[in-house]
Amino acid sequence: MEPFKNKISPDLVQCLGMHIERHLETFDRAAYEAAILSALDQLELKQRARLIADETGKILPETLDAKFHILRSILHPLENEDVDRASDDKGIRGWGMMPLGMVVTDHGLRDFKKSFALLKEMTKRATAEFEVRPFLDQDQDKALSIMTPWVKDDSVHVRRLVSEGTRPRLPWGMRLKKLVKDPSPTLPLLEALKDDPEEYVRRSVANHLNDIAKDHPDLVADIARRWLKDADRNREKLVRHACRSLVKQGHPGTLTAFGLKPPEITVGGPNVKTPRVIYGDAVSFDVELSSTGKKAQDLVIDYLVHFKKANGTLAPKVFKWTKVKLEPGEMLSLSRDHAIRPITTRVYYGGTQAIGLRINGKDFGFSEFELVME
Repeated sequence: MEPFKNKISPDLVQCLGMHIERHLETFDRAAYEAAILSALDQLELKQRARLIADETGKILPETLDAKFHILRSILHPLENEDVDRASDDKGIRGWGMMPLGMVVTDHGLRDFKKSFALLKEMTKRATAEFEVRPFLDQDQDKALSIMTPWVKDDSVHVRRLVSEGTRPRLPWGMRLKKLVKDPSPTLPLLEALKDDPEEYVRRSVANHLNDIAKDHPDLVADIARRWLKDADRNREKLVRHACRSLVKQGHPGTLTAFGLKPPEITVGGPNVKTPRVIYGDAVSFDVELSSTGKKAQDLVIDYLVHFKKANGTLAPKVFKWTKVKLEPGEMLSLSRDHAIRPITTRVYYGGTQAIGLRINGKDFGFSEFELVME
């Protein structure tokens, strides 16, 4: 997969230069492009966008109105709302919005109305989820008062921005500490968007709730309970995605919201079939379940890999497995292979590790295996 940083490319810089030249008489295009291209190759994604934003800010007119007029003039016409399309001779869109959005944030914090009007247009051509956050951080009430009517906007990207831009813990974005502490100001926005006709918006609502769940699990469990009442398939999917972390953790209120009760079962295992695993291979295990209940029961079955840490202790990581309905007296056998391969988010350490189960929030079993690093 091509690195994202390559989206902020020399071609984009030259495209920006071409469009700015059309609207700024005093613009020295050659100097602008040279200042950026001389350093671009050594930089990562955000650094590239930051460099372009800085150089663009230097050459734009002094007044905010004049700055924003040029930025608006070089935007690509709204032929469609495909944010992945590249900038071209018609205008800037897609990844080109990243540095231009930074320019708005750099210079527009003193004028929320004008800045949000421009960011609203930019998000239709990519996203402004990172750029609205400094405004929320500076004056949350003012920013939310501007964004609230957008829940009914015709553009799917504007509606999504209401949810995505206000996420308390947006990955790669500024953490909104006030909303981490008290998410109640955004709850009416999520309520308004929960049945949006576009999954793109509903997915953002789910991720927003998952953010909130990290600090306020009981609140999200209560929302899940309310939203699941008379829910259609789309809303149920949203709630399940929103509560994915809470279900993995076995949060009691969340399990109750989904109608999951403490399991009435006997568990054989997990039985590790590969007691010695070479790094790069997989640990194999199986389990046998027997229902001891008098009624059919829904079971959400996850498994835990207790990975060895640098200090020698074990830390469990929960992985989703399967959902089953177990009838009274029914027995069920399951097996699984879990690959132990290089990933960017984990460092492996050789030695004793273990497999466990989590069924409807309750943990069962602890079977060890040895990981051999080569």
